[in-house]
Amino acid sequence: MKRVVRAGFGGTGPGAITPDGCAVELYARLPAESEPDVIASAVPTGARLLELGCGTGRVTRPLVERGFAVTAVDESPEMLERVAGAATVCSPIEDLDLGERFDAVLLCSFLVHSGDPGVARGMLDACRRHVADGGCVLLQREPYDAHTSVPRTREFGGGRVRIASSSPVSPGVHRVFAEYEFPDARWTQTFLSRPLTREAFEAALAEAGLAVDAYLTGDHVWVRAVPAG
Repeated sequence: MKRVVRAGFGGTGPGAITPDGCAVELYARLPAESEPDVIASAVPTGARLLELGCGTGRVTRPLVERGFAVTAVDESPEMLERVAGAATVCSPIEDLDLGERFDAVLLCSFLVHSGDPGVARGMLDACRRHVADGGCVLLQREPYDAHTSVPRTREFGGGRVRIASSSPVSPGVHRVFAEYEFPDARWTQTFLSRPLTREAFEAALAEAGLAVDAYLTGDHVWVRAVPAG
């Protein structure tokens, strides 16, 4: 498969860097936080899950351990080499067409905010294409202050994550610069993000044939959507 570096994205540091600037060695270090709990509370026990943008399996592993049957998708073969216990598919999300449907489709890691509207729409179309009738799509949105509360720093996985800047680069799109510092290594990542109001987010879902079923957390970061109509 041809490897394409996405325009406006980049990364530095030890090990392989994916087309969207993610460092494989970094993501292999990071633990799951509340994501598996949120997902498990929103889908049936033992559901078949399609995880889009799984990375190294940070969230995949605890979902498999909870008894979910997970198919994990990522465009980076280096990321997928780290995934255990799940079926894996190497593909850009927006190009994915497995010819099957799942009880739940997961689009986490704020991917719905892709800086390219065509890619974002393609991702939502992939969600709709793969969700079963009666199933759901779980999405993780950026907090509403993601681009105004900068710089900000937090401890994560034994290291420190710092969102150093978020600057407008075109109408509706920000370039974000992040730093990840550990005692023995340092990585950076630059990526493009498109802030979405609640209204714009729900309109994007509607264009893909999806509708909000529930905001699962008070900050509206986690959302369960269902096929519309």
